Amino acid sequence: MERPLVTVRNLSKSYASTKALSGVNFDFMAGNQYAIQGASGSGKSTLLYLLGGLDRPTSGNIYADGKDLADFSNQELAVYRNLFVGFVFQFHFLLPSMNCRSNILLPALIGNVLTADIEQSVLKLAEYLEVQHCLEKMPYQLSGGEQQRINLIRALSLRPKLLLCDEPTGNLDSVNSEKVTLLLKTLATQYGATLIVVTHDTKVASHFNQNLWMKDGHLFTRG
Repeated sequence: MERPLVTVRNLSKSYASTKALSGVNFDFMAGNQYAIQGASGSGKSTLLYLLGGLDRPTSGNIYADGKDLADFSNQELAVYRNLFVGFVFQFHFLLPSMNCRSNILLPALIGNVLTADIEQSVLKLAEYLEVQHCLEKMPYQLSGGEQQRINLIRALSLRPKLLLCDEPTGNLDSVNSEKVTLLLKTLATQYGATLIVVTHDTKVASHFNQNLWMKDGHLFTRG
């Protein structure tokens, strides 16, 4: 039986005189995969950041696994971001001073949950994504596609329940864009994660059965 993993109710966000979100209501079901499209400034990235606990709403509520994020302290929200959510952005944000293995394991180290099992899981993911040869390299030594796959492994390293992706293929060519999209979907399914992808690319969105659209801070269902 399907259940909501994340529920938003009357969610609004304003920045000074600009209203980014206007009373969004939606249930993101556990294990489902969503693509959110919309023009620049429509509020889609703002929604993603609120779901991920990177920002707090002006009003309204976000319930993750039944818990209201409004009740979380800043420390509890940091734990939520680290253990419950995996983030994949357009820019990989790999730390240039660390090799790729250390970048991948950083969330586990920060969360004080680094174990041999996690390291073994990371190695298997690297082999699956054919970047095991990159683990001891520095990020600048990798291609854009390799960097994004390392970023993806980092996002999945702690088996998050919620995988949030903001324009994950924005810097990739069409061939690698499709590869990364299919990898996201495949790995989210294998890990049982709820996947939400914000994208401008209609080809990326076409791979998702659950298509949403944002306009003027409102969220709509498409097709």
